[in-house]
Amino acid sequence: MTRLLKQLFNWRKYLQPLAAAIAIALIASQMAVLPALATGVYEMPVLSPGDRTWVFDKGDVLSRSSESNISSVLENLENKTGKQVRFVTIHRLDYGETTATFTDQLFEQWFPAKEDQTNQILLVLDTVTNNAAIRTGEGVKSLLTDEIAQSVAGETVQVPLREGNKYNEAFAAASTRIATVLSGEPDPGPPEVVDNIQVEGTFKKAEETDQGNATVVVVVLLVLATVIPMVTYFWYQGFS
Repeated sequence: MTRLLKQLFNWRKYLQPLAAAIAIALIASQMAVLPALATGVYEMPVLSPGDRTWVFDKGDVLSRSSESNISSVLENLENKTGKQVRFVTIHRLDYGETTATFTDQLFEQWFPAKEDQTNQILLVLDTVTNNAAIRTGEGVKSLLTDEIAQSVAGETVQVPLREGNKYNEAFAAASTRIATVLSGEPDPGPPEVVDNIQVEGTFKKAEETDQGNATVVVVVLLVLATVIPMVTYFWYQGFS
């Protein structure tokens, strides 16, 4: 019996630090995975001179046919007017970043010289928050004014998203409106908002689910790190 008690005592000395170490390691791994999903400007492809890629769907929300149609509209616009429009979707921003700051940084990275920025339009959407931002060059502002540009990002894109994350519809509408305005035609304006009474869904958003799962894992590990040593201690006391 004495030998058994000594073995249990020795096990207790190792279980507590082992449980704590496992909990810390797992928590650290969870914290390391979440930021890794973020997209920073440095991860965007380099835009070489003459690059005619108009859509960068890093958020993976556009269908292949929709991306092709949008690219066709923007390609025709460039051939007709010399104005270049690029759409970018990303999934999750780096910590402390906003869609507006990301858009400004990417615009400067892709078009570092003032003369290169003149005829450029960049529209970026973060698919986690569904926040959009737009940046335009000085050469397009006579037609695509700042007011219209902000309406494109804040209304043309946002209305379909609020109606059910209709990303294909949102970007198709944005490309059509921008192309219309830059072609010298009257601004068709944002889409009409129709008030619909909707019952609030019981399903969580993807970002809420991600954060909820991570929180549950952290709480469970902390509980285990506390309970295991206590159970071991009382178990040992029972043999004393």
